[in-house]
Amino acid sequence: MSFVQTVIKCRAAISWKANQAFSIEEIEVAPPQSGEVRVKIIATGICLTDASASRGKILDVKFPIILGHEAAGIVESVGEGVKSVKPGDHVITLFLPQCKKCEVCKREDANTCMEFFHGSQARGVMDDGKSRFKCKGKEIFQFMGTSTFTEYSVLKEINVAKINPKAPLEKVCLLGCGVPTGYGGSTKTAKVREGSTAAVWGLGTIGLACILGCKNAGASKIIGIDKNPMKEQIAKEFGCTDFINAGDVSKSIEEYLNKKYGMIDYTFECVGTIPTMKQAFKTAALGYGVCVLVGVSPQDEEINLSPIDFLLGRKLTGELFGSYKSVDDVPKLVEEYMEGTIPLEKFITHNLSFDEINEGFELLHNGICVRCVLNYK
Repeated sequence: MSFVQTVIKCRAAISWKANQAFSIEEIEVAPPQSGEVRVKIIATGICLTDASASRGKILDVKFPIILGHEAAGIVESVGEGVKSVKPGDHVITLFLPQCKKCEVCKREDANTCMEFFHGSQARGVMDDGKSRFKCKGKEIFQFMGTSTFTEYSVLKEINVAKINPKAPLEKVCLLGCGVPTGYGGSTKTAKVREGSTAAVWGLGTIGLACILGCKNAGASKIIGIDKNPMKEQIAKEFGCTDFINAGDVSKSIEEYLNKKYGMIDYTFECVGTIPTMKQAFKTAALGYGVCVLVGVSPQDEEINLSPIDFLLGRKLTGELFGSYKSVDDVPKLVEEYMEGTIPLEKFITHNLSFDEINEGFELLHNGICVRCVLNYK
Protein backbone atom coordinates (compact mmCIF):
# COMPACT_ATOMS: atom_id res chain seq x y z
CA MET A 1 0.00 0.00 0.00
CA SER A 2 1.29 3.47 -0.85
CA PHE A 3 1.03 6.07 1.88
CA VAL A 4 -0.40 9.51 1.08
CA GLN A 5 1.91 12.28 2.29
CA THR A 6 0.01 15.34 1.09
CA VAL A 7 -1.35 18.10 3.30
CA ILE A 8 -5.09 18.72 2.98
CA LYS A 9 -6.60 22.17 3.29
CA CYS A 10 -10.16 22.22 4.62
CA ARG A 11 -12.50 24.03 6.98
CA ALA A 12 -12.66 23.55 10.72
CA ALA A 13 -14.47 25.13 13.67
CA ILE A 14 -11.74 26.37 16.01
CA SER A 15 -12.09 27.34 19.66
CA TRP A 16 -9.38 29.97 19.97
CA LYS A 17 -10.10 30.72 23.63
CA ALA A 18 -12.40 29.41 26.36
CA ASN A 19 -15.95 30.78 26.39
CA GLN A 20 -15.75 32.08 22.83
CA ALA A 21 -17.90 31.20 19.83
CA PHE A 22 -16.49 28.74 17.30
CA SER A 23 -14.68 30.31 14.35
CA ILE A 24 -14.83 28.64 10.94
CA GLU A 25 -11.29 28.76 9.52
CA GLU A 26 -9.24 27.19 6.77
CA ILE A 27 -6.76 24.76 8.28
CA GLU A 28 -4.00 22.44 7.12
CA VAL A 29 -4.35 18.78 8.03
CA ALA A 30 -1.09 16.84 7.93
CA PRO A 31 -0.95 13.31 6.48
CA PRO A 32 -1.33 10.36 8.84
CA GLN A 33 1.87 8.97 10.31
CA SER A 34 2.59 5.42 11.45
CA GLY A 35 -0.47 3.89 13.12
CA GLU A 36 -2.70 6.82 12.16
CA VAL A 37 -5.76 7.31 9.96
CA ARG A 38 -7.00 10.43 8.16
CA VAL A 39 -10.79 10.55 7.98
CA LYS A 40 -13.19 12.66 5.95
CA ILE A 41 -15.87 13.57 8.47
CA ILE A 42 -19.39 13.23 7.10
CA ALA A 43 -21.48 14.01 10.19
CA THR A 44 -20.88 14.79 13.85
CA GLY A 45 -23.13 15.14 16.87
CA ILE A 46 -22.93 18.03 19.33
CA CYS A 47 -22.38 16.75 22.86
CA LEU A 48 -22.46 18.50 26.23
CA THR A 49 -18.88 17.35 26.76
CA ASP A 50 -17.83 19.58 23.85
CA ALA A 51 -19.72 22.49 25.42
CA SER A 52 -18.15 21.91 28.82
CA ALA A 53 -14.69 21.60 27.31
CA SER A 54 -15.13 24.85 25.40
CA ARG A 55 -15.86 26.52 28.73
CA GLY A 56 -12.95 24.84 30.49
CA LYS A 57 -15.25 23.11 32.97
CA ILE A 58 -14.52 19.40 32.57
CA LEU A 59 -11.39 18.53 30.71
CA ASP A 60 -7.98 20.14 30.94
CA VAL A 61 -7.99 21.25 27.31
CA LYS A 62 -5.41 23.47 25.68
CA PHE A 63 -6.40 26.30 23.37
CA PRO A 64 -6.61 26.86 20.46
CA ILE A 65 -8.33 23.54 19.85
CA ILE A 66 -10.64 21.69 17.48
CA LEU A 67 -13.33 20.03 19.57
CA GLY A 68 -15.86 17.36 18.60
CA HIS A 69 -15.77 13.62 19.26
CA GLU A 70 -19.05 11.99 18.15
CA ALA A 71 -18.74 11.44 14.41
CA ALA A 72 -18.77 9.12 11.44
CA GLY A 73 -16.82 9.39 8.22
CA ILE A 74 -14.81 7.73 5.48
CA VAL A 75 -11.14 6.83 5.65
CA GLU A 76 -9.21 9.04 3.22
CA SER A 77 -5.71 7.67 3.84
CA VAL A 78 -3.77 5.60 6.36
CA GLY A 79 -0.26 5.66 7.76
CA GLU A 80 2.27 2.88 7.77
CA GLY A 81 1.37 -0.17 9.81
CA VAL A 82 -2.40 0.38 9.83
CA LYS A 83 -4.16 -2.95 9.32
CA SER A 84 -7.74 -2.67 10.58
CA VAL A 85 -8.96 -0.06 8.06
CA LYS A 86 -8.14 1.09 4.54
CA PRO A 87 -9.08 4.07 2.36
CA GLY A 88 -12.80 4.02 1.55
CA ASP A 89 -13.84 2.24 4.75
CA HIS A 90 -16.69 3.74 6.75
CA VAL A 91 -15.77 4.39 10.38
CA ILE A 92 -17.01 5.86 13.64
CA THR A 93 -14.61 7.99 15.66
CA LEU A 94 -13.89 6.81 19.20
CA PHE A 95 -12.92 9.11 22.05
CA LEU A 96 -12.32 5.96 24.11
CA PRO A 97 -9.63 3.95 22.32
CA GLN A 98 -9.09 0.21 22.44
CA CYS A 99 -5.41 -0.56 22.10
CA LYS A 100 -5.90 -4.28 22.88
CA LYS A 101 -2.46 -4.30 24.52
CA CYS A 102 -2.82 -2.69 27.96
CA GLU A 103 -3.86 -4.62 31.06
CA VAL A 104 -7.37 -3.17 30.94
CA CYS A 105 -7.95 -4.04 27.29
CA LYS A 106 -6.82 -7.61 27.97
CA ARG A 107 -9.59 -8.05 30.54
CA GLU A 108 -13.02 -9.12 29.31
CA ASP A 109 -14.79 -7.15 32.06
CA ALA A 110 -13.20 -3.72 31.54
CA ASN A 111 -13.05 -1.10 28.79
CA THR A 112 -11.17 1.96 30.07
CA CYS A 113 -8.09 1.59 27.86
CA MET A 114 -5.00 3.11 29.47
CA GLU A 115 -4.30 5.05 26.28
CA PHE A 116 -7.28 7.22 27.18
CA PHE A 117 -5.68 8.31 30.44
CA HIS A 118 -1.95 8.13 29.82
CA GLY A 119 -1.58 8.31 26.03
CA SER A 120 -0.85 11.33 23.89
CA GLN A 121 -4.53 12.13 23.31
CA ALA A 122 -4.77 13.37 26.89
CA ARG A 123 -2.21 16.03 25.93
CA GLY A 124 -3.98 17.14 22.74
CA VAL A 125 -1.31 15.81 20.40
CA MET A 126 -0.26 12.63 18.63
CA ASP A 127 2.47 10.22 19.74
CA ASP A 128 5.28 12.35 18.31
CA GLY A 129 4.18 15.26 20.48
CA LYS A 130 2.74 17.21 17.56
CA SER A 131 -0.76 18.07 16.42
CA ARG A 132 -1.82 17.29 12.86
CA PHE A 133 -3.65 20.63 12.56
CA LYS A 134 -2.34 24.09 11.71
CA CYS A 135 -4.15 27.36 11.11
CA LYS A 136 -2.45 30.60 10.05
CA GLY A 137 0.88 28.99 10.85
CA LYS A 138 -0.17 28.14 14.43
CA GLU A 139 -0.48 24.62 15.81
CA ILE A 140 -4.05 23.73 16.81
CA PHE A 141 -4.51 21.17 19.58
CA GLN A 142 -6.54 18.00 19.12
CA PHE A 143 -9.39 16.84 21.37
CA MET A 144 -9.95 13.43 22.96
CA GLY A 145 -8.09 11.71 20.15
CA THR A 146 -10.82 12.65 17.68
CA SER A 147 -11.38 16.38 16.85
CA THR A 148 -14.43 16.03 14.63
CA PHE A 149 -15.42 19.69 14.15
CA THR A 150 -13.38 19.68 10.95
CA GLU A 151 -13.88 18.34 7.45
CA TYR A 152 -10.82 16.10 7.84
CA SER A 153 -9.25 14.73 11.00
CA VAL A 154 -6.31 12.51 11.89
CA LEU A 155 -6.80 9.82 14.52
CA LYS A 156 -4.91 6.82 15.79
CA GLU A 157 -6.01 3.50 14.37
CA ILE A 158 -7.17 2.53 17.87
CA ASN A 159 -9.61 5.48 17.83
CA VAL A 160 -11.70 4.32 14.87
CA ALA A 161 -14.15 1.45 14.41
CA LYS A 162 -14.84 0.04 10.95
CA ILE A 163 -18.58 -0.32 10.37
CA ASN A 164 -21.14 -1.60 7.89
CA PRO A 165 -20.90 0.67 4.79
CA LYS A 166 -24.68 0.46 4.36
CA ALA A 167 -25.29 2.30 7.65
CA PRO A 168 -26.26 6.00 7.24
CA LEU A 169 -23.35 7.98 8.64
CA GLU A 170 -25.54 10.91 9.63
CA LYS A 171 -27.38 8.57 12.03
CA VAL A 172 -24.74 6.17 13.33
CA CYS A 173 -22.40 9.03 14.24
CA LEU A 174 -24.35 9.09 17.53
CA LEU A 175 -22.77 5.75 18.41
CA GLY A 176 -19.51 7.58 19.01
CA CYS A 177 -20.53 8.77 22.48
CA GLY A 178 -23.91 9.55 24.03
CA VAL A 179 -26.13 6.68 22.97
CA PRO A 180 -23.73 3.85 23.87
CA THR A 181 -22.95 5.56 27.18
CA GLY A 182 -26.57 5.52 28.28
CA TYR A 183 -27.69 2.33 26.57
CA GLY A 184 -24.76 0.31 27.85
CA GLY A 185 -25.16 1.82 31.30
CA SER A 186 -28.44 -0.05 31.71
CA THR A 187 -27.91 -3.15 29.56
CA LYS A 188 -24.21 -3.85 30.09
CA THR A 189 -23.09 -2.12 33.31
CA ALA A 190 -26.18 -2.58 35.48
CA LYS A 191 -27.50 -5.57 33.54
CA VAL A 192 -31.11 -4.54 34.21
CA ARG A 193 -33.36 -7.52 34.78
CA GLU A 194 -36.77 -8.23 33.34
CA GLY A 195 -39.63 -7.03 35.53
CA SER A 196 -37.45 -4.65 37.55
CA THR A 197 -37.96 -0.99 38.48
CA ALA A 198 -35.51 1.71 37.36
CA ALA A 199 -35.17 5.45 37.85
CA VAL A 200 -33.18 7.77 35.57
CA TRP A 201 -32.02 11.28 36.51
CA GLY A 202 -31.51 13.59 33.50
CA LEU A 203 -33.33 13.03 30.22
CA GLY A 204 -30.85 14.20 27.63
CA THR A 205 -29.36 11.86 25.05
CA ILE A 206 -27.62 9.71 27.66
CA GLY A 207 -30.65 9.48 29.94
CA LEU A 208 -32.99 8.64 27.06
CA ALA A 209 -30.60 5.96 25.85
CA CYS A 210 -30.50 4.59 29.37
CA ILE A 211 -34.32 4.44 29.39
CA LEU A 212 -34.26 2.67 26.03
CA GLY A 213 -31.85 0.10 27.44
CA CYS A 214 -34.07 -0.47 30.47
CA LYS A 215 -37.07 -0.93 28.18
CA ASN A 216 -35.26 -3.37 25.89
CA ALA A 217 -34.06 -5.29 28.97
CA GLY A 218 -37.68 -5.74 30.07
CA ALA A 219 -37.94 -3.37 33.05
CA SER A 220 -41.59 -3.07 34.10
CA LYS A 221 -41.43 0.45 35.52
CA ILE A 222 -39.04 3.16 34.31
CA ILE A 223 -39.15 6.51 36.11
CA GLY A 224 -37.70 9.54 34.34
CA ILE A 225 -36.66 12.56 36.43
CA ASP A 226 -35.92 16.00 34.99
CA LYS A 227 -36.57 19.66 35.72
CA ASN A 228 -37.65 20.33 32.14
CA PRO A 229 -41.34 19.39 31.68
CA MET A 230 -40.84 19.27 27.90
CA LYS A 231 -38.81 16.09 28.37
CA GLU A 232 -41.83 14.07 29.48
CA GLN A 233 -43.25 13.34 26.04
CA ILE A 234 -40.00 12.26 24.41
CA ALA A 235 -39.02 10.21 27.46
CA LYS A 236 -42.23 8.24 27.19
CA GLU A 237 -41.52 7.62 23.51
CA PHE A 238 -38.31 5.87 24.59
CA GLY A 239 -40.06 3.71 27.19
CA CYS A 240 -40.41 5.86 30.29
CA THR A 241 -43.55 4.80 32.19
CA ASP A 242 -43.55 7.60 34.79
CA PHE A 243 -42.23 11.17 34.63
CA ILE A 244 -41.28 13.24 37.67
CA ASN A 245 -40.66 16.97 37.38
CA ALA A 246 -37.98 17.43 40.03
CA GLY A 247 -38.89 21.10 40.37
CA ASP A 248 -42.39 20.15 41.57
CA VAL A 249 -41.18 17.93 44.43
CA SER A 250 -41.15 19.91 47.68
CA LYS A 251 -39.68 17.19 49.90
CA SER A 252 -36.48 15.29 49.22
CA ILE A 253 -36.64 13.42 45.92
CA GLU A 254 -35.38 10.26 47.66
CA GLU A 255 -38.23 10.33 50.17
CA TYR A 256 -40.76 11.12 47.47
CA LEU A 257 -39.66 8.28 45.17
CA ASN A 258 -39.36 5.69 47.93
CA LYS A 259 -42.80 6.56 49.29
CA LYS A 260 -44.47 6.48 45.88
CA TYR A 261 -42.67 3.52 44.30
CA GLY A 262 -41.17 1.54 47.17
CA MET A 263 -37.90 -0.25 46.55
CA ILE A 264 -36.20 0.76 43.29
CA ASP A 265 -33.88 -1.85 41.82
CA TYR A 266 -31.71 0.33 39.58
CA THR A 267 -30.96 4.04 39.58
CA PHE A 268 -28.99 5.95 36.95
CA GLU A 269 -27.51 9.42 37.37
CA CYS A 270 -27.16 11.02 33.93
CA VAL A 271 -26.83 14.68 34.96
CA GLY A 272 -23.33 14.95 36.38
CA THR A 273 -23.96 16.91 39.60
CA ILE A 274 -23.09 15.84 43.14
CA PRO A 275 -26.64 16.43 44.54
CA THR A 276 -28.29 14.24 41.90
CA MET A 277 -25.63 11.56 42.39
CA LYS A 278 -26.50 11.44 46.09
CA GLN A 279 -30.19 11.32 45.29
CA ALA A 280 -29.77 8.42 42.89
CA PHE A 281 -27.62 6.45 45.34
CA LYS A 282 -29.91 6.96 48.32
CA THR A 283 -32.97 6.01 46.22
CA ALA A 284 -31.54 2.62 45.25
CA ALA A 285 -33.11 -0.18 47.27
CA LEU A 286 -31.47 -1.15 50.55
CA GLY A 287 -29.99 -4.61 50.46
CA TYR A 288 -29.63 -5.00 46.71
CA GLY A 289 -30.18 -1.73 44.81
CA VAL A 290 -27.64 -0.71 42.18
CA CYS A 291 -26.80 2.91 41.39
CA VAL A 292 -24.82 3.67 38.23
CA LEU A 293 -23.10 7.04 37.84
CA VAL A 294 -23.19 7.94 34.14
CA GLY A 295 -23.11 11.74 34.05
CA VAL A 296 -19.72 13.49 34.08
CA SER A 297 -19.12 15.93 36.94
CA PRO A 298 -16.39 18.59 37.10
CA GLN A 299 -13.17 16.70 37.78
CA ASP A 300 -12.31 18.57 40.98
CA GLU A 301 -15.57 17.75 42.79
CA GLU A 302 -15.96 15.01 45.41
CA ILE A 303 -18.95 13.12 46.78
CA ASN A 304 -19.44 12.28 50.46
CA LEU A 305 -21.48 9.20 51.31
CA SER A 306 -22.09 7.29 54.52
CA PRO A 307 -20.39 3.87 54.77
CA ILE A 308 -23.53 2.46 56.39
CA ASP A 309 -25.35 2.69 53.05
CA PHE A 310 -22.79 0.31 51.56
CA LEU A 311 -22.88 -1.99 54.57
CA LEU A 312 -26.64 -2.23 54.17
CA GLY A 313 -26.22 -3.57 50.66
CA ARG A 314 -26.56 -0.65 48.27
CA LYS A 315 -24.10 -0.84 45.39
CA LEU A 316 -22.53 2.14 43.66
CA THR A 317 -20.68 1.92 40.38
CA GLY A 318 -19.85 4.01 37.37
CA GLU A 319 -19.09 3.51 33.71
CA LEU A 320 -17.45 5.08 30.70
CA PHE A 321 -18.89 4.61 27.21
CA GLY A 322 -21.45 2.12 28.49
CA SER A 323 -18.75 -0.41 29.48
CA TYR A 324 -18.35 -1.22 25.78
CA LYS A 325 -15.00 -2.10 24.26
CA SER A 326 -15.07 0.56 21.58
CA VAL A 327 -13.37 -0.95 18.55
CA ASP A 328 -15.00 -4.36 19.04
CA ASP A 329 -18.48 -3.34 20.18
CA VAL A 330 -19.40 -0.23 18.17
CA PRO A 331 -19.76 -2.21 14.90
CA LYS A 332 -22.17 -4.50 16.78
CA LEU A 333 -24.18 -1.50 17.94
CA VAL A 334 -24.39 -0.34 14.33
CA GLU A 335 -25.93 -3.71 13.47
CA GLU A 336 -28.43 -3.31 16.34
CA TYR A 337 -29.42 0.01 14.79
CA MET A 338 -29.78 -1.61 11.36
CA GLU A 339 -32.03 -4.26 12.93
CA GLY A 340 -34.22 -1.61 14.58
CA THR A 341 -33.24 -2.31 18.19
CA ILE A 342 -31.65 1.13 18.71
CA PRO A 343 -33.73 3.82 16.91
CA LEU A 344 -31.05 6.48 16.52
CA GLU A 345 -33.24 8.78 14.43
CA LYS A 346 -35.46 9.39 17.49
CA PHE A 347 -32.55 11.07 19.27
CA ILE A 348 -31.91 13.55 16.45
CA THR A 349 -34.12 16.58 16.94
CA HIS A 350 -32.09 18.95 14.76
CA ASN A 351 -30.00 18.64 11.59
CA LEU A 352 -27.78 21.59 10.69
CA SER A 353 -24.96 22.32 8.28
CA PHE A 354 -21.40 22.51 9.58
CA ASP A 355 -21.48 26.31 9.15
CA GLU A 356 -24.29 26.48 11.71
CA ILE A 357 -22.26 24.99 14.56
CA ASN A 358 -22.76 27.98 16.86
CA GLU A 359 -26.53 27.79 16.34
CA GLY A 360 -26.33 24.10 17.24
CA PHE A 361 -24.71 24.89 20.57
CA GLU A 362 -27.35 27.52 21.27
CA LEU A 363 -30.03 24.87 20.77
CA LEU A 364 -28.20 22.58 23.16
CA HIS A 365 -27.91 25.23 25.87
CA ASN A 366 -31.56 26.28 25.50
CA GLY A 367 -32.71 22.78 26.43
CA ILE A 368 -34.85 22.30 23.33
CA CYS A 369 -32.50 19.88 21.61
CA VAL A 370 -31.77 16.23 22.34
CA ARG A 371 -29.11 15.72 19.69
CA CYS A 372 -28.12 18.10 16.93
CA VAL A 373 -26.17 16.59 14.03
CA LEU A 374 -23.90 18.71 11.87
CA ASN A 375 -23.68 17.55 8.27
CA TYR A 376 -20.54 18.20 6.21
CA LYS A 377 -21.83 17.08 2.79
